Amino acid sequence: MEQWNEIRRKVLVEGVSKRQICREYGLGWRTLEKMLGFPEPPGYRRRVPRGRPRLGPFVGLIDGILAADADPSTPRKQRHTARRIYERLRDEHGYSGSEVTVRRYVAEQTRVSGEVFVPLCQPAGEAQFDFGEATVEIAGVRVKAALAVMTLPYSDAFFVSAYPRECTETFQAGHVAAFAFFGGVPTKTAYDNTRLAVSRIVGPNERTLTREFLRLESHFLFTHRFCRVARGNEKGHVENLVGYGRRNFLVPVPSFASFTELNAHLRERCLADLQRRVRGARQTKAELLADDRAAMLPLPEHEFEPRRVEQRRASSLSLVRFDRNDYSVPTAYAHHELTVMGGIERIEISSGTELVASHPRDWGAEQTTYDPRHYLALLERKPGAFDFARPLERWDLPVGFRLLRRRLEADLGFTGTREFIKVLRLMEHSSVGELTGAVDAALAIGATSADAVALILYHRSEQPVGLFSLDGHPHLKSVQIDPPDLTRYAALTAQGA
Repeated sequence: MEQWNEIRRKVLVEGVSKRQICREYGLGWRTLEKMLGFPEPPGYRRRVPRGRPRLGPFVGLIDGILAADADPSTPRKQRHTARRIYERLRDEHGYSGSEVTVRRYVAEQTRVSGEVFVPLCQPAGEAQFDFGEATVEIAGVRVKAALAVMTLPYSDAFFVSAYPRECTETFQAGHVAAFAFFGGVPTKTAYDNTRLAVSRIVGPNERTLTREFLRLESHFLFTHRFCRVARGNEKGHVENLVGYGRRNFLVPVPSFASFTELNAHLRERCLADLQRRVRGARQTKAELLADDRAAMLPLPEHEFEPRRVEQRRASSLSLVRFDRNDYSVPTAYAHHELTVMGGIERIEISSGTELVASHPRDWGAEQTTYDPRHYLALLERKPGAFDFARPLERWDLPVGFRLLRRRLEADLGFTGTREFIKVLRLMEHSSVGELTGAVDAALAIGATSADAVALILYHRSEQPVGLFSLDGHPHLKSVQIDPPDLTRYAALTAQGA
């Protein structure tokens, strides 16, 4: 560039002849004319595109394959890779060139034909929601966690919570946690066409929504917007922040004792992220979040319970299946139609309005959760199965129970097992600790029958009668009761004296 500038100044300013410049600098005439015609080197210009002697005859085939892949009817996960295109050209059409040439051409075409998007302005108080996944270590075991992510595009604030699996209950729980974190309810939330919210797609814009999604929407009073089918980019803000949260909050793979601890960690990271300022914004996320909150709906007064309700029939083994796992119910409800309510932490099973069983939620698969008390009534009628009953297999009772059984069976023989089961059935209405104390007391005085243990248990559970208080009964404070007439009682006592 220095020489270019020097030659131009000598010819155009100082008047040095072109012939002298060509001799002095060893330049050709056409080169000098180019230097005088351009204030800077124009660079190499190809007049004719470079030829593709081997690939050229196959360019039309490649363009046709790429056009067919771009058709919406072609499954996204079954479209051609550059390597597959090369293999088809080689095997089906006799292409003899290299794979690199095909890859370079495919990359060039896909780059220039990529979709172009319009930058959008985002109103305050609206949200986007989606699920992602990440590997985490819970209680020493590596598992795939479902990440529920809600974002506020206006302020760029977002909240991440983790659950064992993506399902109706965790979908609802993710909303509840995010609303509490933001301090309000977004007026409108964008979703893809997840089956957790959409039971049926009717045309391009109509959706039939699931009952549980409508229950969530009715409680918090927000509205929805669903993306077009296979158009997840319409909620690109949350799509990007799902990956951002995974890379920044969960790398390296974190280890926690429970999902509760993991979610506490994620909440702290989301709070810290609010102090970040996004490129192009003049305020931090926390400052912009105040505008979002001002446009949001207030949180409802009553809490929302994330849960899924299903109707199930108890099997002949007195088990009810929910979400791929089995849970026991009292044997009196075997073969009955029951209502199962699955929450994040517990499973509750009801018959009508009566709660018949409650278990901790098992997030595994093909597992069985027993409550030994559910089978005691049946075992009382079939005591021979007591030592082989699977529900009692891991029931670790205090030492006093084993001593009580030996004494009963020594005194009553086979009938002693049935008597011992009667004692265990007292746990249907008392805790293990309360019954253990009653059993120990019975052993101490040598009264080992079920009736004796029950008498001790009920005696210990009796509470002294306290004075009746009107606190909490304001409607009774206005009631006036006349004092009793004790003149006849006084006359009777005087006669006896």
